[in-house]
Amino acid sequence: MTTSETPVEPLSIGQVAERTGLSVHALRFYEREGLLVGPVHRTSGGRRRYSPFDVDWLLICVKLRESGMPLADLQRFAELVRQGPGNEAERLGLLDAHRRRVDAQIQALEECRSVIAWKVGVYAEHLARGEAGGLWDPTA
Repeated sequence: MTTSETPVEPLSIGQVAERTGLSVHALRFYEREGLLVGPVHRTSGGRRRYSPFDVDWLLICVKLRESGMPLADLQRFAELVRQGPGNEAERLGLLDAHRRRVDAQIQALEECRSVIAWKVGVYAEHLARGEAGGLWDPTA
């Protein structure tokens, strides 16, 4: 470290929760399930201390989980990263398979949105003309 660099202070579990949007409970779960790539350091009193690298990794994990990556795949990905160089092809395979799943979900949602937009248009048109009565009326 040069004299112009400031040392990076470790972060508490509360600070990491705030920065990642994960709850303290979720952070403990991530640690317990082996989703972190390094050990969480602790103070002499046993309090967790996280590095900026931990936060960056957790932010990636959050996006992978939010996009539907199965827990087992995320655990495998973290395990591969922990192992270090030499398994990049397997990491790529996991990420690419997940990207394909997300692409398929996006396509399905776009198709759903198209149907919804069409139906909104039908109702809006009929209401604007004052002819909404009888639209999908099960009593008619």
